[in-house]
Amino acid sequence: MLWSFLAGALPVLAFPRAGLGWLAWVGLVPGLLLIRAAADPARAWRRGWAFGFGYLLAAVSWMTPSIGPGVLVVALVFSAPWALWGLAVRACRGAAALVVVPSVWVLGEYARSWHGFGGPWAVFGVTQWRHPAVLALAGVGGVWALSFVLVLVNVALVEADRRALAVAFAAVVAGPALYLLQGAPPVTGRFTVALVQPGIMPDPASRFDAGERITRTLPPVDLVVWGESSVGYDLRTRPDLRERVPGTALVNEDARDAGGRISKSSVLLEDGAEQGRYVKTRLVPFGEYVPFRFALGWLTRISKAAGEDRVPGTGAAVMDVHGTAIAPIVCFESAFPDLGRAAVGMGARVIVVQSATSSFQDSWAPPQHAALGAVRAAESGRPVVQAALTGVSAAFDARGRRLAWMDTGDRGAVVVPLDLPVRGHRTLYSRLGDLVPLLCLLVIAGLGVGTITEKSMRAS
Repeated sequence: MLWSFLAGALPVLAFPRAGLGWLAWVGLVPGLLLIRAAADPARAWRRGWAFGFGYLLAAVSWMTPSIGPGVLVVALVFSAPWALWGLAVRACRGAAALVVVPSVWVLGEYARSWHGFGGPWAVFGVTQWRHPAVLALAGVGGVWALSFVLVLVNVALVEADRRALAVAFAAVVAGPALYLLQGAPPVTGRFTVALVQPGIMPDPASRFDAGERITRTLPPVDLVVWGESSVGYDLRTRPDLRERVPGTALVNEDARDAGGRISKSSVLLEDGAEQGRYVKTRLVPFGEYVPFRFALGWLTRISKAAGEDRVPGTGAAVMDVHGTAIAPIVCFESAFPDLGRAAVGMGARVIVVQSATSSFQDSWAPPQHAALGAVRAAESGRPVVQAALTGVSAAFDARGRRLAWMDTGDRGAVVVPLDLPVRGHRTLYSRLGDLVPLLCLLVIAGLGVGTITEKSMRAS
């Protein structure tokens, strides 16, 4: 169990900040070998769960300042899908293993991506965020296709026969081949954004002052973007503050409204007038609400977990900025592929993320969060920018190529010109959606259940 736990933690090194992206192609092998060596299905089940526990605990350890020992509970509960994965690993061999084992992995990721369970983090495919050629797969099947291919290659290395290795080679070159064949998406026009990163500020007044000061030093741009919680006041009751924001800016309001409710809202201002508002829909578990508060509310007494649930919005939205439709997304929401797809369906040509990760400033969370922008860009075929109060602020073009990166130690702003894709251009993923998880479900319902059941019965 201990070795399975450690084997689960190993592939997390493929994510930022360690950033060993190559490790994702081989990092599951130790865990696969341990589970395959299990003497019976019960041991495979336990080793799979221990593997998932190690994986998630390493991936979300940055949550410890917010929920304290609750991070152990979160990792233990949400690692349950890996127990089923352990059964599949032990039961399947040959061609069945190459499709069933990746399918079970992907369905586990897809299940925990439901916002009712807190939402996705450390989805395995995100490890390839620095490789636009590999990210081409995301334009076809979303991040789920990336995860499937990575797990498939690891399984093929364990199988180690000629046919399995040939399949692994084909999987490795599939992304680069697509990247070359598809070419860059057609472009029409340019849109220039400025991402403002003032750093850690002790109070709302100083945050606003810093954002205003940096904004006034900028050259003319189409849109200035401030980070999440950059405005700690209800702007609907503070016209004096609205008038202090020059030009066209997307700020983020984190304050009680007249009814006493708290939400996170992206507010589009133009010369002091509000032109659009989007309320954060997917809230951060424990940070902005406590899931199953009736059972887990005790965490608020021993940690910094949310003492009060914020009020969520109702879904994706687009805003018009000088004729260009942008889709605001607030912080943790960039982890959800469906919001980007919904925004593209509504006509968005740029996806704008506003973030604040000061509570986790010295952890791996800020770069892991910024890396999501590259995957969302490749999935949607739209440029993605992220402005973070304290970093990381970043920008990616429509293929997921990095254009700008302001790390957590940087202060000021960065100006980024973005090539706009033509209005009708859509990736296959933005058209078809989560087809890969559906295909994985069909695989398991057909080939997988029969194989796993037969092998388990023989072992009994």
